[in-house]
Amino acid sequence: QVQLVESGGGLVQSGGSLRLSCAASGSIGRVTRMGWYRQVPGKQRELVAYITSGGSTVYSDSVSEGRFTISRDSAKNTVYLQMSSLKPEDTAVYYCSVRTGFISLTDYWGQGTQVSVSS
Repeated sequence: QVQLVESGGGLVQSGGSLRLSCAASGSIGRVTRMGWYRQVPGKQRELVAYITSGGSTVYSDSVSEGRFTISRDSAKNTVYLQMSSLKPEDTAVYYCSVRTGFISLTDYWGQGTQVSVSS
């Protein structure tokens, strides 16, 4: 049983900052990557960023201008998303995701945390 517990969401004004955390526990196995996705009502869930077991990072085009930074603490199986210069269009439910395995891959998801940015 794998459990992902997210925290750090909330309401912030435009231009503000938030830090999301996601701690993974249970029989996780070999973690390939950890990441964050977001979803707004009526739209598909989209990638925000992920970080691989080797430390490489990938960001979506919508946050590639350096507003968001993903990091991880491998010893704690925890991934963070530091969000700065937030915009109203960043408002969404943010989901943590952990991918495990090598040939056979498994994705685990958190329950989601709401991030709301007011203008």
